[in-house]
Amino acid sequence: MFLARRALFAIGRPHGSRYLSVHFLNSPQISAARTGSGSNGRTNEERGNCSSLLLSVRHYAKVTSRKPEFPSQLDDLPPTSLQKDYAAVKIAESADDIVKRLLSLEMGSRRDKMQVKIQQLVDMVRRNPYDFGSTEVKIAKLTGKIRNYKEHVQKHPKDKVHKRYMLMAIDRRKKLLKYLRRTRYDTFERVCQQLDIEYTFPPQYYKRITHRWLAKKAFCLKVYQEKKKRLEAERLKQSPVVADTPSVGTPV
Repeated sequence: MFLARRALFAIGRPHGSRYLSVHFLNSPQISAARTGSGSNGRTNEERGNCSSLLLSVRHYAKVTSRKPEFPSQLDDLPPTSLQKDYAAVKIAESADDIVKRLLSLEMGSRRDKMQVKIQQLVDMVRRNPYDFGSTEVKIAKLTGKIRNYKEHVQKHPKDKVHKRYMLMAIDRRKKLLKYLRRTRYDTFERVCQQLDIEYTFPPQYYKRITHRWLAKKAFCLKVYQEKKKRLEAERLKQSPVVADTPSVGTPV
């Protein structure tokens, strides 16, 4: 009886546990344990069978699923490069190898790597070394953040907060791209090409899709197809029939 209670506790009553517990209690191993004179009266073979059955019951619903691996924008960063805070320090270049490794991206966090990546994107599109707030620089910073949010949402699909942050950053970048396209089109094309951004035009109007609108649209399409078939049939009837007999020419 102790083994039966232990098995029910190990199962944890999942979906369909009633039938599984009944099948487990009616098994020959449990019956033998009930009819036996105690733990001292069982043989080693019976104990091994009971332990293997308990292991199979405990792990019957265990599913080993491997999460898919998504490419990251930080994979192309060399691990030996220094972090952003120590890149401009002259003493760090002449330091020991152990100190350089501690200050490199190999020992840095994801935040340190993101700073280096955003700085690389900014260097691609900035006008001059002292450009920190132009439209191109803002677009580059938002692009790095959007890609970082996208990688996080792919790994954690239920994280609604970061998904909201990603959508807000996308809307902000759309407004900046729209402004840059209206004012300086050549710069807009250059920025989209360098940052690998695909600009999509917004729709001319927004229509709320309802069941009534879908039914009305399907009915209109059906009427249009039927009218098209009738017009085609009338056109075939009105077309002149060409005779197959050869025309007789006048004698010269």
